[in-house]
Amino acid sequence: MNAPARPAGHRNSAGAAPAGPATPGPSPAGPTAAEAGPRPPARDRYFDLLRAVALFRVVLYHLMGWAWLPVVFPSMGVMFALAGNLMARSLKRPAVQVVRGRMRRLLPPLWLLGAIGVTGMLAQGWSPDEEHPAWWWVHLTYWILPLSDPPYAEGVAGIQGWIGEDWAAELAGPLWYIRAYLWFVLLSPLLLRALRIQPLAALAAPLVLSAALQFGWLTIPFERVDSAVTDFSTFGACWILGMAHQQGVLRRVPRYVVPSIAPVIACAGLWYAFHQDFRTGHDLDSIPFAQALWSFGTVLLLLHLSPAWSEWPHRLRRFDWLIGLLNSRAVTIYLWHNICILTAATLYDRLWNVPVLEQNVPWLLESSWPVLLLVWILLSACVLAFGWVEDLAARRRPRLWPSASR
Repeated sequence: MNAPARPAGHRNSAGAAPAGPATPGPSPAGPTAAEAGPRPPARDRYFDLLRAVALFRVVLYHLMGWAWLPVVFPSMGVMFALAGNLMARSLKRPAVQVVRGRMRRLLPPLWLLGAIGVTGMLAQGWSPDEEHPAWWWVHLTYWILPLSDPPYAEGVAGIQGWIGEDWAAELAGPLWYIRAYLWFVLLSPLLLRALRIQPLAALAAPLVLSAALQFGWLTIPFERVDSAVTDFSTFGACWILGMAHQQGVLRRVPRYVVPSIAPVIACAGLWYAFHQDFRTGHDLDSIPFAQALWSFGTVLLLLHLSPAWSEWPHRLRRFDWLIGLLNSRAVTIYLWHNICILTAATLYDRLWNVPVLEQNVPWLLESSWPVLLLVWILLSACVLAFGWVEDLAARRRPRLWPSASR
């Protein structure tokens, strides 16, 4: 989810200026290309747009709950694919250095969320498990290094009129993505090596694993391991697909192949979903195999159509500031959006206590669209309050409000 970092330019292969007579200064027209040195690759604005749309769709879906939204745009598959693409590009450097850098960018926003959330849960009476207190402390370390889902206080009381009940569950809800992202980062050197040796097998392996789990050919008895393996089988093909795009694997495939097979794979996932009682409350997220096929097929098409924009098309230039903001603060927005939704809904419900509104515009009080506006106002406050941590994690100068995608 992190926005791609702009890599530093490479040093000249000579390492230093050659000995000999002094060279003349730069011309009045400015330094030549050789004098300026290689320029870093431009950002892919198309990927920035996909990430921004994916993030907005996640917030909209978690508020509205419409089952068709993940079908219209499979946000999680898109975000994992974009992250895999970025990871493959970064792995041109030593793997240990890249993995450490990705963890450094990912974990500080989680630590800030945990410091606030765990403190709030403890203040409301959360305490070590009486039966297994030692395990409670061990599991608490997942808030530091989320190799598994961090624990939280179930059924914790809210703050009347401000935050709804069981807020801790909403706070911890998005953390599965952080855990899955971390495992993908750790496995990326192996996944990239497998992709280079056997591209087709590497792409197909997560889908085969998803089918094995879905149809009971493979069972994992441990819940914490099962959740991690399920997430890998569901979105692993998208992550590797992003790597394949960066490595040029898709460019070596005849142009007609992807538009021919991608819709078939996606429709197979949708067909399976409808045969598994697909509906609101039981959508693609509840049917991992259908999610895996639909996300893979859709992401394959999106990457195939990738226009590789180094500059915004004219019609999108006006949204540069918004898309840049969403990319610069993607982790912060994702981590805090669930608790913002709960808070916004709780605050908006207070308007039912206003007799004039209840009697004259009950339809407005029942609508979720004003709540969505309030959610983004609260998320803006979170960006101001917590977003600077992403800059520190990326070793950038902290900014309260990134104004454009640089």
